[in-house]
Amino acid sequence: MVYDYEWFKTAVYNLTKIDLSAYKEKQMKRRIDTLIAKNNVVGYDKYITFIKENGAKFEEFVNYLTINVSEFYRNLDQWKVLENEIIPELISKFGKNLKIWSAACSTGDEPYSLVMALSRHIPLEQIKIYATDLDKQVIAKAKVGLYSDKSIVNVPEDLKRKFFTKIGPSYQISEEVKKRVEFSNHNLLKDSYRDGWHMIVCRNVLIYFTEEAKDEVFVNFQKALANKGILFIGSTEQIINYKDIGYARKNSFFYEKA
Repeated sequence: MVYDYEWFKTAVYNLTKIDLSAYKEKQMKRRIDTLIAKNNVVGYDKYITFIKENGAKFEEFVNYLTINVSEFYRNLDQWKVLENEIIPELISKFGKNLKIWSAACSTGDEPYSLVMALSRHIPLEQIKIYATDLDKQVIAKAKVGLYSDKSIVNVPEDLKRKFFTKIGPSYQISEEVKKRVEFSNHNLLKDSYRDGWHMIVCRNVLIYFTEEAKDEVFVNFQKALANKGILFIGSTEQIINYKDIGYARKNSFFYEKA
């Protein structure tokens, strides 16, 4: 048997249900080869055996694979548009009990940012964010809610004072914010999508996907949104064929279900 990258993709899918074919191959293969070399393992077959037999290394592999780069209020100008224009518009259309999904939420920076942004318009106890990620390890970290000063540098000062407590060199998000977020595990390329969302936020994740996989996710988001619901994407992303999929473009990063 040839234990090449094609074989490895199948083995990874059988083990994790993560479909590496949906990721840009050159970029992902380079990342994986680097990790395998770092662990002093030679060969894809040996590495699969290695992570099967070592729980910590299996978690390390999944964490590495899912490329978790996150921070609060990432790309601040876009969050200002969200806070000043999009949220008031959503409230006028759907009321204050908004149904919002933070997809591929990583370590929680994004859903917690959403809670804080919404808190300027809606009483905290009325806010509920549904947050999902493929990686159980980052969800566990999100639930702890401990962040570096670099992670929270863009948080507005009033919200930083209100919702964070300094603990040593780190900052702890308040329990009242944490209680507004429900975390769970979800694979954007494999699992079914709930529907009726007033807003879906998925930012700086799909850049790693193939064009076909991106289209599949954008179509699924469109179907999952309520009529006139909003999709908020990242600054490195765009939906070229948004009209064909069924979106109207509000600006560079916000798309409305047409």
